[in-house]
Amino acid sequence: MEKFQSVIDKVRELYGKDRDFIPLHEPLFIGNEKKYLNECIDSTFVSYVGEFVGRFEQMVANYTGSKHAIAVVNGTSALHLALVTSGVQQNDIVVTQALSFAATANGIMYTGAEPYFIDVDRHTLGMSPDALRTFLNDVKLIDGTATYVPTGQKVGAIVPMHTFGFPCEIEAIVELANEYNIPIVEDSAESLGSTKNGKHTGTFGKMGIYSFNGNKSITCGGGGMIVTDDAALAARAKHLSTQAKVPHKWEYQHDHVGYNYRCPNINAAIGCAQMETIESFIEDKRKTAARYADFFRNEKIEYLTEPENCRSNYWLNSILLQTVEDRNAFLETTNSNGVMTRPAWTLLHRLEYIKDAKHGNLENSIFIEQRLVNIPSSVRV
Repeated sequence: MEKFQSVIDKVRELYGKDRDFIPLHEPLFIGNEKKYLNECIDSTFVSYVGEFVGRFEQMVANYTGSKHAIAVVNGTSALHLALVTSGVQQNDIVVTQALSFAATANGIMYTGAEPYFIDVDRHTLGMSPDALRTFLNDVKLIDGTATYVPTGQKVGAIVPMHTFGFPCEIEAIVELANEYNIPIVEDSAESLGSTKNGKHTGTFGKMGIYSFNGNKSITCGGGGMIVTDDAALAARAKHLSTQAKVPHKWEYQHDHVGYNYRCPNINAAIGCAQMETIESFIEDKRKTAARYADFFRNEKIEYLTEPENCRSNYWLNSILLQTVEDRNAFLETTNSNGVMTRPAWTLLHRLEYIKDAKHGNLENSIFIEQRLVNIPSSVRV
């Protein structure tokens, strides 16, 4: 207990000394959420037909600098739909990072494609361009199609993930992907509001996705968003998200396998209110990050700060312990004393249902998996 008491005291100083339990990240509703919910209920349009859906889409498009945004039910469905719309097909290979939440792999596997896991960089926690380059050494363009030579499979997409709100080296990744004509679908589920050289995560690739789950920087309970600058892709994604129903006054005609993925108006109403407060939330989270950074300079624990030329939303604050034994002791002590902390995810290639997936050298991912812990990161205003 004494070993980590100073950290527990610091968290309680930030989030309330008298609280019995301090969560990892709790939602905050201080704006027009109730007002917009009442308006939505009074309108009777609580499903995906309603004014808040379109308003929510436009707000996210404007905020991120995207030309188009498509609201869906959650981030996982957003990733699945973006991959389908980008042309990923059954038996393709989709390259992603081993250090990610299971939803990243699940969205790939929904398409019938196979994930191929590569390593991350320690300074970003996101996909390593060097690891991607190593993978691409086994890829050749055959009739304009990127083909993984050892198996003859098409490389359908590359899915970098911006981990805990830290932008990865996305510019270098896009440059490599372009050499092989491979579309980039950014998993920006955790990084709304984060930028690399002034450009929002999610807007570098062919398509990007965000999540509005209850634990994200802003939330609408459940919700996701696809962003793209390609009008045809946007129209296709919206069409498929509404069961691929062909517009008609009364007939039910469907021209493709579709998905019931459109965001309900009632969730979008909350999303609109949250988008009105997003910058104040991120400013507060960045102030908290600065206070954590100052504190950990005097501790024998490394606090992770945003990469160079990046602005992170600091969705979850992260520290690195010196050994896996220290990490486990820290997790046990903090959680037993009312301070919620969590380790990095189990690396995806270790999960039972994906254990046969191909992967490259994962040295950095293993290092991070054994040492990283997320500490309380809620907005404090």
